[in-house]
Amino acid sequence: MRDLSEQEKFWQGEFGNQYVDRNVGQPLVAVNLALFAKALRRAGKIESLVELGTNAGNNLQALHQLLPHCELFGVEINDSACAQARALQIARIWHGSLFDFPRERSYDLSLSKGVLIHLAPELLPTAYAQLYELSKRYILIAEYYNPAPLEVSYRGNSGKLFKRDFAGEMLDRYPDLQLLDYGFVYHRDPQFPADDVTWFLLEKHL
Repeated sequence: MRDLSEQEKFWQGEFGNQYVDRNVGQPLVAVNLALFAKALRRAGKIESLVELGTNAGNNLQALHQLLPHCELFGVEINDSACAQARALQIARIWHGSLFDFPRERSYDLSLSKGVLIHLAPELLPTAYAQLYELSKRYILIAEYYNPAPLEVSYRGNSGKLFKRDFAGEMLDRYPDLQLLDYGFVYHRDPQFPADDVTWFLLEKHL
């Protein structure tokens, strides 16, 4: 059994529990539904997907509405969030770190939303490898973008929030990936505001 990183322990513990409590509710599901509808409009048929960092299942609820016949899987390290996501009964939720999730199969889509930003930079190559290896065809990354790596204080905590060009780093790392589509959701959008999230849809050359 490997030792968890400082970040993993942080999200597994009380701060992670507080995050779960702050980030639930149907308004968030509606925002996510609008985001995913745009982000996946150029994707082909998606019959299975896995989300690394599911939290309480807001994203999976939106994806279940958008893709009602899709087989949904989630990976979540926090006990409380995992229990809430499982209670939705729309997806199979694996309890543990995304770094330990076994690559026993691949999925039409692998995705992360608001997860890579919270990983220490030295952990990113492993996270990228998980997203890449678990995907049969599509990878969706929805995170905070910055052209150069930038650390931001997060609710008074240092070393817990980073902005960078996650998608660009994956494109550089895996030559068979291509950028299929991308977009931005502004926090002052009059209908479906999100927290200035930039999303990127990548596709493997088949």
